[in-house]
Amino acid sequence: MKLTAKARYAVIAITDIAVSSMDGGAVSLSEISVRQDISLSFLEQLFGKLRKAGIVESVRGASGGYVLARASKDISIGHVMRAVDEEVQTKRCGDNGIGCTTKGAKCLSHDLWQAMEDHIEGFFTATSIQNVIDQRFPQICPELAGEMEAAE
Repeated sequence: MKLTAKARYAVIAITDIAVSSMDGGAVSLSEISVRQDISLSFLEQLFGKLRKAGIVESVRGASGGYVLARASKDISIGHVMRAVDEEVQTKRCGDNGIGCTTKGAKCLSHDLWQAMEDHIEGFFTATSIQNVIDQRFPQICPELAGEMEAAE
């Protein structure tokens, strides 16, 4: 499974704003573009969607740019990803009702991939921009973490 550039860059850019605007000032897209090596035109496309979703607010003027619309602890990675039309998809069929196989039926491993999507979505929803800054990520399945530590 691979996330697209939209999702990765949106999270990187929002995290950049959270870190760079700790003094309360707005952050310009050109600053983010240089710091994070992301195309300015791509950022402009993403920020139109992020603003529409209420994740960022634009600030006009000479020292204008963008600020977070709410605290970084209140912005989930899942919200950022959904704002830029990104979904985690591990199944071939998606949710189109057609089925996984060419015959329109569910494949044998469909429920496995759906469960994995649900766990990933849960992780992204439970993880905030502040968690990314602090490098503290929630344990969605603590019982699995214990099993993994015991195996090592």
